[in-house]
Amino acid sequence: MSRFNSRKAKAGSTSPVATTGRRTVNHNGGPGFVRDRKSELFLLAIANMVGQDTFYERGGDRDDRYTALVRELAVAEPEWTLGLLRWLRHGAQLRTAALVGAAEFTRARLDVGAHGYSRQAVDAVLQRPDEPGELLAYWTSRYGRALPKPVKRGVADAVRRLYHARSLLKYDTAGKGYRFGDVLELTHPAPDPAKPWQGALFAYALDRRHRPEEAVPPVSDRLLTANRELLALPVGERRAAVTAPGGAERLAAAGLTWEALAGWLQGPLDAAVWEAVIPSMGPMALVRNLRNFDQAGVSDAVAAEVARRIADPDEVRRSRQFPFRYLAAHRHAPSLRWGHALETALSHSLANVPALPGRTLILVDRSGSMFDRPSAQSQLNRADSAAIFGTALKIRAADADLVEFGTTSRVLQVGPGEAVLRVLERFSDLGGTNTAGAVRAHFRGHDRVVIVTDEQTGPGHRGDDPLAAVPAHVPVYTWNLAGYAPGHGPSGVANRHTFGGLSDAAFRLVPLLEAAHNAGWLWEEA
Repeated sequence: MSRFNSRKAKAGSTSPVATTGRRTVNHNGGPGFVRDRKSELFLLAIANMVGQDTFYERGGDRDDRYTALVRELAVAEPEWTLGLLRWLRHGAQLRTAALVGAAEFTRARLDVGAHGYSRQAVDAVLQRPDEPGELLAYWTSRYGRALPKPVKRGVADAVRRLYHARSLLKYDTAGKGYRFGDVLELTHPAPDPAKPWQGALFAYALDRRHRPEEAVPPVSDRLLTANRELLALPVGERRAAVTAPGGAERLAAAGLTWEALAGWLQGPLDAAVWEAVIPSMGPMALVRNLRNFDQAGVSDAVAAEVARRIADPDEVRRSRQFPFRYLAAHRHAPSLRWGHALETALSHSLANVPALPGRTLILVDRSGSMFDRPSAQSQLNRADSAAIFGTALKIRAADADLVEFGTTSRVLQVGPGEAVLRVLERFSDLGGTNTAGAVRAHFRGHDRVVIVTDEQTGPGHRGDDPLAAVPAHVPVYTWNLAGYAPGHGPSGVANRHTFGGLSDAAFRLVPLLEAAHNAGWLWEEA
């Protein structure tokens, strides 16, 4: 029987995350494949939460590895590294890795006397108004208060884009080491000529920093003026001002955020206060506060509006929330009135997960190393992320087998149209990592294999390649969630692909690759 020489046969496509052909031993003592430097940096960048330990690596060691890779490639491959840093902040929505990367990129190029790219890198990664101060805090803690021109100019470029009245109210707080005024004094940005109000705003930010009791907002700025008037209300009159008719509109007109509300009221946020501020809250803030709404006892009518907004596909798309945030909210606020909205929102957030044709084998790593949390702020772990993605693939695929694996493995049954949140309750902790055993046990002539894992397969498996049981003409897609240096198999060769994180851009590459088109880096494919 002809297996390869058929009318449907296509040349195997390749993707950029690549191994070198050299072998090593991974962190778990199993077979490992050495990646090239670009691939190692890419996978680490989208998985590394700065300062955070993982199962196999101390946080400081990971940070040092990340810094060394960025500095090396900033000199050897500056255009590629600039593209990575820009994509980290814009495409992957990662703040800290992008900021640290831009700072180290700049330092490395300064050290060797290289010109160009650094100002653009700094500007590109600063996308939220508090981030210019964050980058300066990182730089001065590492390299002292003397700021080189590329840092000053890149930060100044970002300040002109990001500093406005509402951002000043939200982010220019006394708890920051670098206030807006500090950033202005250190980088000396000229106001944007297209924003005639920005010069007065800069002057007000400087007054807030150095003469807060005397600082008066520009008369022409209605938002800042309304905020000042609201903050000046006597404490005893504040709750009534919020809960009276028109209170929600007054809060919105004054730019008073829900985060600042409790401190300003100097009292609890009860149902009436929450109901006044909810209309001005964004979808991410709503999701984060569902438990607070329940505890305060907001009315069913208000809860229904919150649920509608959470589940609105346009709101989900604009908020760019990661799917695991809806799982976290579901676990933190298990009230039945939020369940359907969170499930709907989760489905919308997974809209770009590919609907794969043919037969697909989906392997979800549930070994012990997958249960560490990506950051101290998250209550979820990599195993949760892997389960969400694997389940979504299963539900959307034409015909798929969903398997969880560790030391052992088992098939998870999923009914037609079943809710992702319900399926997630069936996943378990399966100990070690026997990737090769799971592949051998469950591969039955599938059209493709998808593995969501940290790639740290255990020792003692037959052969050096845990993926050897999959024929070379069948695509294997590995989604790496931890960014460890060794891979679990070859990649960057025909039909062996590795992606990092769970991003929309990576999802779009699957149909491209299966159409026998070679793929470039994610920011090149956008």
